Formats: sequence, structure tokens, C-alpha cells
Amino acid sequence: MNPQELKSILSSGLLSFPVTDFDAAGNFHQAGYVRRLEWLAPYGASALFAAGGTGEFFSLDNREYGQIIKTAVDTCEKSVPILAGVGGPTRVAIQMAQEAERLGAKGLLLLPHYLTEASQDGVAAHVEQVCKAVNIGVVVYNRNVCRLTPALLEQLAERCPNLIGYKDGLGDIELMVSIRRRLGDRFSYLGGLPTAEVYAAAYKALGVPVYSSAVFNFVPKTAMDFYRAIAADDHATVGKLIDDFFLPYLDIRNRKAGYAVSIVKAGAKIAGYDAGPVRAPLTDLLPDEVDKLAALMDKLGPQ
Repeated sequence: MNPQELKSILSSGLLSFPVTDFDAAGNFHQAGYVRRLEWLAPYGASALFAAGGTGEFFSLDNREYGQIIKTAVDTCEKSVPILAGVGGPTRVAIQMAQEAERLGAKGLLLLPHYLTEASQDGVAAHVEQVCKAVNIGVVVYNRNVCRLTPALLEQLAERCPNLIGYKDGLGDIELMVSIRRRLGDRFSYLGGLPTAEVYAAAYKALGVPVYSSAVFNFVPKTAMDFYRAIAADDHATVGKLIDDFFLPYLDIRNRKAGYAVSIVKAGAKIAGYDAGPVRAPLTDLLPDEVDKLAALMDKLGPQ
């Protein structure tokens, strides 16, 4: 799959990022991850991101990173394209990118570099070096310390033909509109805010109809139904699901920092696909919070 073919795939349909399975001791649990991917793949997501933010990328060591990407690629080879999360210091991100390409990932999601502040030119250089280290398509994730301007994204688009996507995790409407208007169809544009469904209608109006869904991990039928309702401008269905599920879900998610990942793992366990505990520095939901989530899921019916 060349970068332009990947761009076409990412320009429509629902995307998601599977949680990473850990055993009781916190080690990568390959069999559980395979079972998860085999469950989720047939629901119709256009692509899946392995070792992304919800996959606890920030907690993975080099050895298990390769295991996770290979497992995802091998399991989903005939069903759905896999993009690999990469990030951290530039040379580390390059090593990960090259390993993911070697293992058969169809593309990369370039997550923000870590900790240190950096100038716009420095962040752009980081993105360019990762792009030029591989031949597969790259999606840059504007979030946290990565906040590229429209002008710099345009320069990167000229210098890096395989930079084919822009994922927004900032929620800055002025910036999003500026990027969309300036870059036009050069990129595939993805909504990437936590619980992206809440913003999906607004982002579609901005020219960003595609987003990545966390809840696909545990209520995949509902996630697909919601995406189809957004695509069809079915405002009644969208409004009902936001009122009945997503807003109460946010009440739980917003109780603690890091719960955007923890609540997804809790949901997967309730659904019968236990992914194990989150790794420090994240913390798992409290028992009463799990009960509230289970009640919300029960109201949605079978998945």
C-alpha cells in the first residue's frame, strides 16, 4: 500500500486504536491482543492504530513495541490496515518508524515528541526527519507540544510526499479552519480529540468528516452506528446517543486525569474482553465508576 492509497482509505470511514492487552503482572499479553483484534476487525473500521495513545504507547518498551506491531499486522493482514504509533525523541521515533515499516505496518501515526519545549522549526524538523526515514504514509498528530502552523505544514507537505494526514488533538477551531483551507485536499484530516464523537458533527462542518473512536474498543456496534448517523446527518440519532451515552460517559471520564484511557480498558473488560490493568502513571477506574459505566453499556443493548 503506497502513501496515496493509505490517504484514500483514511479519508472516509471510522478509525480506532485498540487498547494494548497486559496480564496481571503488567506484561504484554499477546493472546488477549489477538482475540481483541479478531473481535474488532469485522465491525468495519477503515483502519486501526496499534500502539497509539489509547494503546498506552507512552508506557511500552522497545521489545514489546515490536511484538505489538507484528501481532497487529499479522492478525489483521486480510481484514483492516494497521498504522503504528511512533513518537518520543527524534532518533527513537525514527527507529520505531523503521521497525514498524519492516514489520508490515501500512502507515504511521506520529505522536508528539516528549517533555522538552521546542520551536516551531524544531518540531517541523522532527516531523521531516521521521517522514524521510520511511517510505510508508505518515499522519502527524497535532497535540500537546506539537502545534504546527498552517505555513509549516504546507512546507512539510512540499518536502515530505509521504506526509499524507493531519490529526487534530488540540480543538483549536481557528487553527483547524486555517489548516483545512490552506492545505485543501493535500492531507486526509482526522479528528483526534478524546471521545471524538462529541465533536464529530462540528468537525464534519469544518471539512473533517473522519475521526478516531475510543469507544469502538468496547461498544463497536454503537460506535459504527454513531459514525453512520454523523455521515447521514441523522441528527435525531446523534442527539439521542450523545444524551443517553456520551455525556454520562464523559462525567465518568472527566473524574481523573488519564481516565480517557482507563475508562476504555474498563469498558473492554465489561464487554468480555479484559485487557488487564493500565500501567503507571495511569490508574484504573474505581469500582463504583465501573458500575456506572456498566449500566450505561447495558442500556445500549447487545453489540
